[in-house]
Amino acid sequence: MEGALTAKTVMIMGFVALCAAVPVPSPSTEDISKAQEYLSQFFSEVGVSAPNSVWRSNLDSFEDTLKKMQEFFGLKVTEQLDASTLEVMRRPRCGFTDVSNYGHFEGRPKWAKTLVTYRITDYTPDLSQSHVDATIAKALKVYSDVIPLDFKQITSGTADIMITFKRQDHGDFSPFDGQGGVLAHAFSPGEGMGGDTHFDEDESWTLTSSGTNLFLVAAHELGHALGLAHSQVQTALMFPTYQYVNTEGYKLPDDDRQGVQAIYGVREASARPTTKPEPKPQPTRKPVPEPQPRPEPNPRPTPVSPADRCNRELIFDAVTSIQNNLYFFKDGHFWRRGSSWHGIAVNKIQSVWPGIRKIDAAYENAKTSAVIFFEGAHYWAIRGNTILPGSPKPLTDFGLPQSVTKVDAAVHVSFTSRTLLFVNNKYWSYNDRMGRMDAGYPKLIQTEFPGIGSRVDAAFENKGYLYFSSGNTQTEYNYQLRRVLRTLLNNAWMDCN
Repeated sequence: MEGALTAKTVMIMGFVALCAAVPVPSPSTEDISKAQEYLSQFFSEVGVSAPNSVWRSNLDSFEDTLKKMQEFFGLKVTEQLDASTLEVMRRPRCGFTDVSNYGHFEGRPKWAKTLVTYRITDYTPDLSQSHVDATIAKALKVYSDVIPLDFKQITSGTADIMITFKRQDHGDFSPFDGQGGVLAHAFSPGEGMGGDTHFDEDESWTLTSSGTNLFLVAAHELGHALGLAHSQVQTALMFPTYQYVNTEGYKLPDDDRQGVQAIYGVREASARPTTKPEPKPQPTRKPVPEPQPRPEPNPRPTPVSPADRCNRELIFDAVTSIQNNLYFFKDGHFWRRGSSWHGIAVNKIQSVWPGIRKIDAAYENAKTSAVIFFEGAHYWAIRGNTILPGSPKPLTDFGLPQSVTKVDAAVHVSFTSRTLLFVNNKYWSYNDRMGRMDAGYPKLIQTEFPGIGSRVDAAFENKGYLYFSSGNTQTEYNYQLRRVLRTLLNNAWMDCN
């Protein structure tokens, strides 16, 4: 790790793990909790159990996942929360999960064109607009230098890559966490939000070694926007965590070059574009921010709605909560209900979670921040806008028999730590603590849930009550009392009056 401290090391988004020579005290409860959250977000398929607790049987234990993390960052593998490991976990980084060497996203998405457009809709006040424009152009140039892909900035309309600086919850299912922590994130290539790149405005963006260097972070995130996942090579641009290096004359490291050329091919020396503008030289110190008028963003065209959300005959495919918002899925699209419907429109599922075409059932386990989407005979694990490694998996991983080829509905009941899975006129109870199905299932829906009928199309929990949707109506249900409270139309959630 000594080489990680030299100026020659091109470790973009990288950690410097400083080895402690003194005995390490036992980690505090807070340390364990934060480590569990970190490993769950960046190194686990769904979640990680705390030490001495039980998690799903097909997932790694806390110690196994900690070992995986220590190996990834080249730390001494102790399987303990020692000082070096905790130091790494506290460093700022990118918001995506980690893999090894150069990696590509599931299905290897790419831009099927030679000219990719980009637009910056919101600028940071930390830098002038001209400096931001030049820096993004410079970050893209490190890729166009080695692959046959050119980039063009536009100032209106919808670009392939939409770039913005935002704080906290900014409408893409992965809210930022304030200064430090996650610095930025980007979507893999594709329609809708595919390629879009977001920077946390709570960071102090600079062009120097102070604060957070915009060029280094932008070059990393735009790698995601071109189809690169994270790398385990510590000198790679796509290493997941941030470390400043000299950006003067910066060239794409070998690992990243091989990764992006595996997707797009190699740019021949004679194929250099003649119309691409050169970025402006970088200043040697942080410029004084200049007041600039911000352009009004031109919203991305809204996809055609698969159904009128106010139609009395509206039938849901699935409903679930995600980060305190309700998501209603229908024919490959979804609506998101927050505190109001202002500015909310229907969106394509694939624009947020590429590869998932339609959702039959869904549920969120709030304790792990993991969401499970069921599609046909498989299920996907996601966190935020990231599809977790290993997805999709067969339904048999849940303990369902091979005869089950589709889950109609699913809902997690937090106070019992059970997930109910509905198939035709029966349901199963999955014990999340033990990682297996409860004995004695399946059972008949009509017998165990009197009053809701014999079939469930969608199910979700809201404010302590369960809601079972069948056709265009649903029942509000008190699970503890096994009692129907009222019946309502599905469109009652759509604020149509």
